Amino acid sequence: MRKRKPENTTPVLDNRALNRATLARQHLLARSDASVPEAVAHLCGLQAQEPQEPFTGLWSRLTGFRPEHLDDALTGRAVVRTHLMRRTVHLLSRDDALAWRARHDAMLRQRMLGTYRSELAGIDLDELAAAGRAVMADRQPRTMAELVQEVRNRWPGPPRRVLGELLVAALVPMAQLPPRGLWHRTSGVRNLPLAAWLEQDITPLPAGEAGDGDPVGQQLLRRYLAAHGPAASADLRAWCGLAGLPAAVKAVREELVAFRDERGRELLDLPDAPRPDPDTPAPVRFLPAFDNAILGYHDRSRIIDAPHLGLSVAGHRAVLVDGRVAATWSVREHRLHVSPFRALTTQEREAVHAEAQDLSVFLDEGIEQVRLDTAG
Repeated sequence: MRKRKPENTTPVLDNRALNRATLARQHLLARSDASVPEAVAHLCGLQAQEPQEPFTGLWSRLTGFRPEHLDDALTGRAVVRTHLMRRTVHLLSRDDALAWRARHDAMLRQRMLGTYRSELAGIDLDELAAAGRAVMADRQPRTMAELVQEVRNRWPGPPRRVLGELLVAALVPMAQLPPRGLWHRTSGVRNLPLAAWLEQDITPLPAGEAGDGDPVGQQLLRRYLAAHGPAASADLRAWCGLAGLPAAVKAVREELVAFRDERGRELLDLPDAPRPDPDTPAPVRFLPAFDNAILGYHDRSRIIDAPHLGLSVAGHRAVLVDGRVAATWSVREHRLHVSPFRALTTQEREAVHAEAQDLSVFLDEGIEQVRLDTAG
C-alpha cells in the first residue's frame, strides 16, 4: 500500500492577518513614541528620493512628530540620506548606513551596468571609483556635475549624467548633505563621502560576503522581518535589491517560524514579532509617495489591490482605510484632495476627513479646504 504523504501543517495567514502584522510593525496600527533615529532604524530606512515625503511618513507613524525632529536628526548626522536599497535614495540611521553599505556595493554596480551597459562599455569601474575617491579626499562637498568635471578628461565617452550617477550612486558611498531633505527647503544635492560625513569608516565587508552565513545579510534579514514580516524570500529581495540572501536565510532559519500565505508561498518571521488579531481595527493613515509599507514587498496584495499597483510605483500618495490602500491624496490650489477608489461608508469618510484635516495643519502649506471626491 502506498503511503499517504503527510499533510502540510504549516499555519496559513490570510491577507488580512498579513495586513495587520505589517501595520503593527510599520507603526501604522498605532503611532509610536520612538524618536526619529529610532523609528528610521526600526523601519530599516525610509525611501526618500522625494525629499519632503519622509516627513509625512513619520507624521503618520510617530506620536507628536514635528518637522524639526527630522531636521535635527539630519543636521546632527543621526540620520543620513544615501543611495542604498534598490539603488534608491533612503533615509537611514548612521549605524545602518555604515554597516550595510558595503553589502550593497555589488548590487549597486550591477544595477548601474544593467541600466547603462552600452554607455559604460570598456570602463574599468574600480579605476573610476579610485579616481572619484581621490577627488573627494579633500572632504569638500560637491555636486554631481562638479565631481564629473574633475574626472571627465579621463573618461570623455559616457554622458555626463551617466558618469555622475555611477559615481555618486554606486562607486563612491556618498551622503547627500543638508539642507537637502530639510523641512520646506529646496536645495540641490551636494555630496560628501559617507565615511567623511559620519566621521567613521564604513564597516568592511566580511570575507566571502555570502559565505560564513553572510553575517551582514543575517542582520538585514532579521531587521527586515521585524519591520515587514511575515515575508517570503522574494519580498526580501524586492525590498533590498540583493539576490535573496540565501546564505543568510539558511544560517538563521532555525531561529525563525514559518507560515504560508493564501497562495501557498512560504513566509518566514521572527517568533516573537507582533501578529495582531486580523479583526484589530486599523485607523486611517496618509502615506507619502513611495512608502515602504507598500513597496517593501514583491507581493503587495496584503495592502493594495492589483488594479492599483501601478499607483504605488508612480509616486502617488496613498490613503489607508481599514488597513488597505483605498484612495490617493494630493495638495493643489490650497486644497487637500482625497480621491477614493471605492465608495466609502459615512464613518470611513468622517475618519478620512478628520485625519486629512490634521495632516493639513501639519503640512503648513496654506491648505484652506479638504476635498473628499466621490469614488471613481
